[in-house]
Amino acid sequence: MRVSISSKERTEIMEELERIKLLEQSKEKIYSNIRKRIIGQQEIIDDLLIAIFAGGHVLLTGVPGLAKTLMITTLAESMSLDFKRIQFTPDLMPTDIIGTEILESNRTTGEKELKFIKGPVFSNIILADEINRTPPKTQSALLQAMQEKEVSVGNTTFKLQEPFFVMATQNPIEQEGTYPLPEAQLDRFLFNLVIGYPDYQSEIEITGLTQADQETASEKVIDSNDIIAARQIIGKIPVTKAIIEYAVRIVRATRPEDSSASQFVKESVSWGAGPRAGQNLVAAAKINAVFSGRKTPEYQDVNRIAKQVLRHRVIPNFRAEAEGVTPDMIVDEIIKKSR
Repeated sequence: MRVSISSKERTEIMEELERIKLLEQSKEKIYSNIRKRIIGQQEIIDDLLIAIFAGGHVLLTGVPGLAKTLMITTLAESMSLDFKRIQFTPDLMPTDIIGTEILESNRTTGEKELKFIKGPVFSNIILADEINRTPPKTQSALLQAMQEKEVSVGNTTFKLQEPFFVMATQNPIEQEGTYPLPEAQLDRFLFNLVIGYPDYQSEIEITGLTQADQETASEKVIDSNDIIAARQIIGKIPVTKAIIEYAVRIVRATRPEDSSASQFVKESVSWGAGPRAGQNLVAAAKINAVFSGRKTPEYQDVNRIAKQVLRHRVIPNFRAEAEGVTPDMIVDEIIKKSR
């Protein structure tokens, strides 16, 4: 059976395909900017871009000195976005993040009035450096903004400007004096990324680039309006029922109480991922497909971003931890059995 479409529908489809093509081209220009300053870490950069275009946030785990700050500042410059870095410390207060009210005199009436001074959270891109070093009360101030995209001060609610993206970092080495994020707060991150050391050849290039001491400017590739428009386009990308069912099967297979869970999961997992994980899987797979030159997500797109979406949502039990079983190993086993 042949389905006919109107000339208007055909025009709209062609326009959306052209916008997707422009999105792919913009991605390559952003890559070009980043390669001037950073060697390697291709997959991490891919995932950061996916998260930004998906409207999600990223938790990045890695040791110091791996250019995390340089990476995110270069992205901000390439996208013409405001950027703020917050160093999380034990004495950081919620007002240091969201802002504070001060009492000042009205020059016209002479009366005292409260004025709100906005904090660093009122930016497009936030680097929350070592988020687990500050107490839960301060962590919550940022995580509330991440979820609701707004900040409440007294009786006034302030909307945060879109796009709003948070990259929170954690140091995997020094755990003394830290406050691990609860599972409910971890679930607010689209991705949990793990950044490792560069390979030998990349490290030689990095060292040579540092010694050259050359400052390279970043070209402005897109702006906030382009990102918002891209999100609307990506939202219209069709996803087959088979891919949605595949993503849901993977998520449900992480839950030890589910009938689809394997014996390995039942023996290794305390808590599995919730429904938000399935939504994140499909959303990220769509953008990964576009970045790979495909017009709709396939199984390989879901598989590529599964660990990033699930590793902070799958909680191994004591037995698994004692045997060295990690969330990544659990997700790998689930994907192997889901194909």
